[in-house]
Amino acid sequence: MTIKEFNQRFVSLRPELEAVAKAMAGNGDDAEDAVQETLLRLWVKRDSLDGHPNHRALAMASLRNIIRDKWRKDQHEATAHGERLENVGMESPPMFNDEMEIIRYIVDHLPPLQATVFRMKEIEGYDSKDIIAITGCSEANLRQLLSRARRKIREEFVRLNGQ
Repeated sequence: MTIKEFNQRFVSLRPELEAVAKAMAGNGDDAEDAVQETLLRLWVKRDSLDGHPNHRALAMASLRNIIRDKWRKDQHEATAHGERLENVGMESPPMFNDEMEIIRYIVDHLPPLQATVFRMKEIEGYDSKDIIAITGCSEANLRQLLSRARRKIREEFVRLNGQ
């Protein structure tokens, strides 16, 4: 595959890949890193991609796998360092100017997958079917993740807003 063909097939998908990555990662820098890593991996395999029937699906699947790998790595590192992923609970949380800052703070401290599906559903307005397709989780798992995220946000909001 030539550079021109690669650019037409994969680099042209960059805006779409960035949108999906931002929805999944919730962080612009992490999303950009994931998109770059996706394009780099595809570039390395470019000679074997000529016969692939759906280049868009291949790029999306690669992106999804890269983001999942990062979630797993982050979760592993957090648990290896003794952090509790299920609990925001800091001894002295920062001062907040408004309620939205409190919610942003809580969402930022949720487990990565919970934070991602919450952002996708409640902030970005994605349909459940789209979230399932992007993240690869089951419908029941999605409902459970959203329920846990909402419950933790509610509990921590009451705790932090009351101080």
